[in-house]
Amino acid sequence: MSVLRQDPTTRQWVILAPGRATRPHNNLSIPRPELPEFDESCPFCPGNEDKTPPEVLRVPDHPWRCRVVPNLYSALSGDDSTERRGSTMFREMPGAGSGEVVIESPTHNARLDEMPLDDVCCMVHSWRERYRVLAEAPHIRTVIVFKNFGPLAGTSLLHPHSQIVAIPVYAPRMMRRLDIATDYFTDTGHCVYDDLLQAERDAGLRIIADRKSFVAFEPFAAGSPYETWICPTRHQASLGEIRDDEIEDLAVVLRRVIGAIRRACDDPDYNLVVYSAPHNGHPEEVFLWHIKILPKLTSPAGFELGSGMGINTVAPEDSAKILRESMQD
Repeated sequence: MSVLRQDPTTRQWVILAPGRATRPHNNLSIPRPELPEFDESCPFCPGNEDKTPPEVLRVPDHPWRCRVVPNLYSALSGDDSTERRGSTMFREMPGAGSGEVVIESPTHNARLDEMPLDDVCCMVHSWRERYRVLAEAPHIRTVIVFKNFGPLAGTSLLHPHSQIVAIPVYAPRMMRRLDIATDYFTDTGHCVYDDLLQAERDAGLRIIADRKSFVAFEPFAAGSPYETWICPTRHQASLGEIRDDEIEDLAVVLRRVIGAIRRACDDPDYNLVVYSAPHNGHPEEVFLWHIKILPKLTSPAGFELGSGMGINTVAPEDSAKILRESMQD
């Protein structure tokens, strides 16, 4: 039987309909090419540093494990002016903000779940450092860290990389989350994400990895198959607040979760998104930063687009069990 479940952090309803998994359909999959360790034509490979804009961060200095460079094709490339212009119905503003590319490894065919732990730590460290710098700019309101893996997820270059985009407005989805989190805090004096994480840990059914500073789980109201959250166990509102001694825990959990999804779901494309509270205008006690990993196993169709509701054909309790069984140390 199908059932509707509500996400307490967004108040959105999702439809859990496992029976739809048996309907005739074509799987979303694109053959993944075999890649070399080095590609002389790739701008992200070692020795081709002159093919990217000057880096803004390198970890460590030599030889590098991770580099961060401005995105040559950033959606935002304006100055720091945020002055609105035009009438109410036709308002616009300069494209202030920035886009950066995090080159996660010097190895062209590296996969996150197979990378040395030190390399994944360097990647997380780079995310944090650039997040801190970009969030401090007075005209920036939202900084989004994300990774698109595979063509179905929107990637354009095969070399392992993620991106950081800083924008001069509050992201609409984040504003909704913050409004709901603020209401919850006003009513209860607690952070809804802290309470949700504790409830998931108490229930135990959907936990897939628990390592000191970070917990990974399949949310009760997952909107799509194998949607996975990774949350810090210490309250912190943004990625910029992660401590040095917590980076390795996140790196370990990331590698294990991505590897389990790869094995359980036949190596799907996926999106990874970091949700952090803006630094400007919202109390930090209401929000807990977290990572969502969304495998591209289904494609939103007319109902999903028209209603804003997801249809999940795999019960989160089932996907959690499968992912736990697919975990490797």
